[in-house]
Amino acid sequence: MCKLVQKYNIPGPRYTSYPTVPYWDLGSFSGKLWEKSVLEAYKDEPEDGISLYVHLPYCESMCTFCGCHKRITKRHDLELPYIKTVLKEWRLYCNLLDSKPIIKEIHLGGGTPTFFSPEHLKMLINGILRLGKKAENSQFSFEGHPNNTTKEHLQALFNVGFRRVCFGVQDYNESVQKAINRIQPFEKVREVTEMARKIGYTSIGHDIIYGLPFQTYGNVQQTIAKTNELKPDRIAFYSYAHVPWLKGNGQRGYKESDLPSSVEKKRQYEYGKKELMGLGYKDVGMDHFALPTDSLHKALENGTLHRNFMGYTPSKTKLMIGLGASSISDSWYGFAQNVKSIEEYEHLVSHDIIPIFRGHILTEEDQIIRKHILNLMCRFETRWELEEMKIIDFKKIMDNLSELESDGLLTTEPDRINVTQKGRPFVRNISMAFDLKLHRKKPETQMFSMTV
Repeated sequence: MCKLVQKYNIPGPRYTSYPTVPYWDLGSFSGKLWEKSVLEAYKDEPEDGISLYVHLPYCESMCTFCGCHKRITKRHDLELPYIKTVLKEWRLYCNLLDSKPIIKEIHLGGGTPTFFSPEHLKMLINGILRLGKKAENSQFSFEGHPNNTTKEHLQALFNVGFRRVCFGVQDYNESVQKAINRIQPFEKVREVTEMARKIGYTSIGHDIIYGLPFQTYGNVQQTIAKTNELKPDRIAFYSYAHVPWLKGNGQRGYKESDLPSSVEKKRQYEYGKKELMGLGYKDVGMDHFALPTDSLHKALENGTLHRNFMGYTPSKTKLMIGLGASSISDSWYGFAQNVKSIEEYEHLVSHDIIPIFRGHILTEEDQIIRKHILNLMCRFETRWELEEMKIIDFKKIMDNLSELESDGLLTTEPDRINVTQKGRPFVRNISMAFDLKLHRKKPETQMFSMTV
């Protein structure tokens, strides 16, 4: 395995979308085409409901490992104007749809959603639900910072339908925490985890990261052991994505020599995956593990697991609307991203303009390739139809897969591939073989994080 990690640890997309953002066709995109694609997706399956992702960008301090869009401030007077703008943006979409949408999923991400007061978060969700209808099988979730997620936060969101929370843990070693500016003792994580369980949350997740600055093999061992004491329902075991070229993150404060060597990082990963599976967690998808009782694992078993800009989710909706500065929406036929500047976002919405600034409308080829990459990411297998072979050169894709097959990462038949257990950690590399846009135009500079 060590040699395979070394061989395939190359820059590659995480495939929360296909085409990936650097390959969006911005020239042929327009707001009118985006609105048309939203209406088309909504018309197709309105009874299934839609998903909402709400980006809440404020943080009180900079976590220097983070590459997300955020605004560092201690000014909590900014909360209410932002919430009001998000609700107005939602009203613009409801006016476009000309109905009260059924809402199947809501996810609050950031930034730090729990920067916002419980009262303002409750105001946000109640405002969304006034213009829509909550699905019977709705799934509402949020990202919580262990240091500022209070009992009041947990209770307020539980009262409006939230049953899943994910806490960012990263690593329990104090030296690593200092390096990434994320100081949170184990006892604090225990407190909020147990509090969420007592209130009634049915799925609690912990995010942990390997490959962080100054992190050692022993640190990963310690973090997983402590995580197991709390037994979260889901664990995301992420590779630290070193992308210092992205604007707005604090990663320029690290030297390459501060990061674990490739050999050390491989050891951290291999230990973590083996240990988590030994502790009863099931390998659900890239970087994700879940207990057999969790809805994410059940979705893998019954074939409903889906992946989008919110990450892995137990079910698919055709329309996912992103609200808030920098949010990305997915209509299945197209993608659109909101402006990143909070000031510009608030200005556009105040003038009744859906605040997108770039996007991509999928071609027929894009839709076929997207389907297969989603199958690989969510089911570890895919099969193509005769009609698709008239549009896509699958022989070329099979040629791209030949070395991966020789290394035992997948098996092939004339019309399908199956990812082996050995190949699951390399599903990004396997998906890259299907990425026709990536093969047609290799990036001139590094755009993506390393795949392992």
